[in-house]
Amino acid sequence: MKIERVDFFNIATRDAERSRAWYRETLGLAPDPNNPDELTAGQVTLTFWEPEREGIEFKPDIGGFALRVDDIEAAKTELEEKGVQIVGQGDENAVILHHRYKPYE
Repeated sequence: MKIERVDFFNIATRDAERSRAWYRETLGLAPDPNNPDELTAGQVTLTFWEPEREGIEFKPDIGGFALRVDDIEAAKTELEEKGVQIVGQGDENAVILHHRYKPYE
C-alpha cells in the first residue's frame, strides 16, 4: 500500500453548520469546490460530523490538529482580535497554531 496523503480530517461537533461557519469565517478556510459542506485547509479537507445524530456520545477532540502558519504570534493576535479565546472554543475541539522551526529538506 502506498499512502498518497491525508485526504480529510473529520471534526466531531454538536452543530455541523455552526462549526463549519466558525472555521470558514474565523480561520478563513474556503469551501471545497466539490462539496460545499466541507472546507479545505491546504491539501486537506475538513468534514463535520454530528455523532449524537447517530446515537454516539459527543466528545471534544482535545488532541486536535495543527494549522501551519507563518507567524504564530501574529495568528494568535488576529484570532484574539476576532474575539477567539485561545482555549475552549465552540465544541472545545483543539486547533493548534504551528510553524516548523526548520523547513524540511
